[in-house]
Amino acid sequence: MSHLKNIPKVDRVLAMPGVKEELDRHPRPLVIRAVRMALDTLRMDLHENKKLLPITGEFIASRVLHELAILTTSRLKRVINGTGVVIHTNLGRSPLPESVREKLNDIAFSYSNLEFDLEKGERGSRYSHLEGLLCELTGAEAALVVNNNAAAVLLSLASLAEGKEVIVSRGELVEIGGSFRVPDVMRQSGAILREVGATNRTHPRDYRSAVTPASGLLLKVHTSNFAVVGFTAEVSAAELTEIGREFSLPVMADLGSGSLVDLQGLPGPSEPTVQAFIRAGLDVVTFSGDKLLGGPQAGIIIGKKAFVEPMKRHPLLRALRVDKISIAALEGTLRLFRDERQALKEIPVLRMLNASSADLEARGKRVLRRFKKDLPTGVNLSIISGTSQVGGGALPLADLPTVMIAVNVNDASPHDLEKRLRNCPVPVIGRISRGNFLLDLRTILDADLPDLISALKTLAG
Repeated sequence: MSHLKNIPKVDRVLAMPGVKEELDRHPRPLVIRAVRMALDTLRMDLHENKKLLPITGEFIASRVLHELAILTTSRLKRVINGTGVVIHTNLGRSPLPESVREKLNDIAFSYSNLEFDLEKGERGSRYSHLEGLLCELTGAEAALVVNNNAAAVLLSLASLAEGKEVIVSRGELVEIGGSFRVPDVMRQSGAILREVGATNRTHPRDYRSAVTPASGLLLKVHTSNFAVVGFTAEVSAAELTEIGREFSLPVMADLGSGSLVDLQGLPGPSEPTVQAFIRAGLDVVTFSGDKLLGGPQAGIIIGKKAFVEPMKRHPLLRALRVDKISIAALEGTLRLFRDERQALKEIPVLRMLNASSADLEARGKRVLRRFKKDLPTGVNLSIISGTSQVGGGALPLADLPTVMIAVNVNDASPHDLEKRLRNCPVPVIGRISRGNFLLDLRTILDADLPDLISALKTLAG
């Protein structure tokens, strides 16, 4: 333990050249914290490796500066998504359309009419900014936006069926990311789960036989994050609506992702549009704003006015309400859907999903030529084919043909490359497959390319 006596006290370190200058740049408690972290790490290192002796002041100062850099660096960072998962929940899901940037800047850094009616000169509702647009795009009578789709489901169930039974197919009791389950959300809402049918097959008669005086709602949950294939049967939205009318029960659908445009061109089963559920006559429909819609995190509730309007007065709404930044981003995104061609072109998620193999191959060749011109010797790139995924719990069977860049650097392993790129100033997140570190061009934005080149250059060292 005598070697630990070589480690100086905190006050001595604070007076060292290279450290004392930081006291003019940062709060003193923050610098002290960095010093203590550096000294604690040094003690542990000395236990394992006494060859670090003798310890110089310059060496200690460098460790303090390293810890200080970690403490002062923003934890939330922009990253480059080379995984090929378009709606990547861990990477922030959907990047917003570029056209929304100016609107966000305007609203975020100034006052706004969030809850002020400019026409009447009195207090207004934050929900009015989106309701008309959502009704216009979907054909619904009323609309409400909360902070995510789980909140939309929670509020809807609490408003429509608190203390009553909600009838839902066993095959639709989904679990979404983070282990949030439909039965758990239902329990928190005060509604009572009433399962019908089997995991793979549910029929109209199952719903009819389950209706009792205790019934309050018929619920359909779109299985957007998994698929049941083979010997299956499900009750359509139109059939469920008919049963609801027969028993004077409201009918609700939780779409999960929710798409405002037809995505039939993608591989696998098609994703029903939000408009199709409204046309089928459902009373309430909920879906996410940050998945196939391509907007910010939000939960959208649309449907019949008789059922949506009471939700605006429900006590839960205060806890679930959406903020001004999300409203601005969602409004800007929704406006693009007035012209489907514009939406497909300008909303990044839709543009990525609809990128063809030919387009990606041509882009891959252009990117490779540009990269090879700028990269040092030793960083070797090649083009290989593969598949991308939609992600975000949407279209689980859709494997999208894609083009990927395989990165090879001398004797570095794919895992070493993954770690080094992940720790760049602008982190690059890829995937390892077939013994290669891969970057999927489908999810790499044009704006990412300069930072991607900078990151790849660091691999030569």
